[in-house]
Amino acid sequence: MNSVIVKAAKLIAACCLALYFYNCIRTPDNFHFIGGVNLLIHEAGHFIFMFFGDFIHVLGGSLNQVLIPAIFAVYFFLWRKEPFSGGIMLMWMGESLAEVANYAADAIVMQLPLLGGDNVIHDWNYLFSALHVLPQTPGISSAMYGMSYMIFAAGAAISIYSVFNKRNS
Repeated sequence: MNSVIVKAAKLIAACCLALYFYNCIRTPDNFHFIGGVNLLIHEAGHFIFMFFGDFIHVLGGSLNQVLIPAIFAVYFFLWRKEPFSGGIMLMWMGESLAEVANYAADAIVMQLPLLGGDNVIHDWNYLFSALHVLPQTPGISSAMYGMSYMIFAAGAAISIYSVFNKRNS
C-alpha cells in the first residue's frame, strides 16, 4: 500500500510541476517564482564566465541559466539513476530555455526591462550583432522556443512514465 501512495504522490507532483512549467513557458512576461531563480543563475553566469572574453562573458548568463538544470538532469539520470527527478530537471531546463528564447526574441526591439536599467547592454542584441545574425532573430528565437518545448515535453513524459515503470518502483 505504501508503494501505491508514493506512486500517487509522484504522479501528482509530476503533473503539477508539468502544469506549472508549461504555464511559465506560455506566459513568459508574467512573474513566476522559477523566473527569479533563473535570473539569479543567469546573473551568476555572467560572473562565472567573465574570464573568457567579452562574447563568452555576455553569453555566460543565458548559458548558465540552461546549463545548471541540465547538469542536475545529468546528475539524476546518470549518477543517481532517478529518471523521475531527471525528468523534473528537464522540465525546468525547457522552461529556462524558453525564458532565454524570450530574451533572444527581444534582441531587435529591446523592450524587456533589464537589470541595471537603460545603461546596460542587451545580451542577445550584442550576441546576434557580433555574429551578424541580428536580422535572423525571429527564426533563431523560434527555434529556441521549439527546443524548449521539446525538452520540457521529454522531461514531463520521462517523469510521468517513470512512476509506472516497474524498474523505478
